Amino acid sequence: MSLAMAAFTFNDALVKAVTSELSIPQIMTVRGVMTTLLVYGIARYLGVTMSFKAIAHPLVLLRTLFELGATLTFLSALAHIEFAAASSIMQSLPLAVTLGAALFLGEPVGWRRWTAIAVGFVGVLIIIRPGPEGFTPAALLAVAAVFFTASRDLTTRRLKADIPTISVTLFTSFANTVIGALLIVPMGGWQPVSAGAFTYLALASVLVFAGYQTVIKSMRSGEISFVAPFRYTGLLWALAIGIFFFGERPNIYMLTGAVVVIGSGLYTFYRERKRQVSVAEKATAAPPP
Repeated sequence: MSLAMAAFTFNDALVKAVTSELSIPQIMTVRGVMTTLLVYGIARYLGVTMSFKAIAHPLVLLRTLFELGATLTFLSALAHIEFAAASSIMQSLPLAVTLGAALFLGEPVGWRRWTAIAVGFVGVLIIIRPGPEGFTPAALLAVAAVFFTASRDLTTRRLKADIPTISVTLFTSFANTVIGALLIVPMGGWQPVSAGAFTYLALASVLVFAGYQTVIKSMRSGEISFVAPFRYTGLLWALAIGIFFFGERPNIYMLTGAVVVIGSGLYTFYRERKRQVSVAEKATAAPPP
């Protein structure tokens, strides 16, 4: 998960650097073509058989749909708000995952974690500052990206173990490419791609591949309550990139909101681990049937 966050954060920075030159669909298409070719080549090298049956599994298709929503909303947010602010809003993702697990997967959540979730989303409100001063509607796109991504991660947890991770990565990348290509004309048409933009997107494609592989593996093989806190390492990269590469100066609202969100998330994970320990102790103490 830590590797995934580093890969995705640097990918986001490269994408943001070219949003003034290319439209979001064009970025998705150019980056997607390179990522798809890269993933396909690695899959062939590893001897992984691409099964249409596996790719056509309803959960894989649903996961891909959520991934498309997350990509479109987050990249659109990146184009209009500060890099560190967008990343700070995304730190509420573990809270959204916990919320979704409680509502749709029947995971038990006590009042303490419900309170932590509510406090965490208050932190998001502090970051986006709804009201006439300091608010930009594009921040809501980042909030939408949080819920799309949480839905994607919860769906990933439900995938069968016999569906190869690289197959899911390949189909996700291909779908992003196709949707991006279909949206190019409605959203401004094709623009010439400079050598600099092409280089940035080539690097981004490698990072996207690394991010896809590592995040899928972490969500499929690790416990959510243990893995999810490592998402917060992405904010450290985002703050550094925002300051040193984009010349941003995080304001007190963004920093305060980020602290509230991360604190709520860490408390949620603490309560989840404590609940798991309690359940395990009761199971061990129970007399044999």
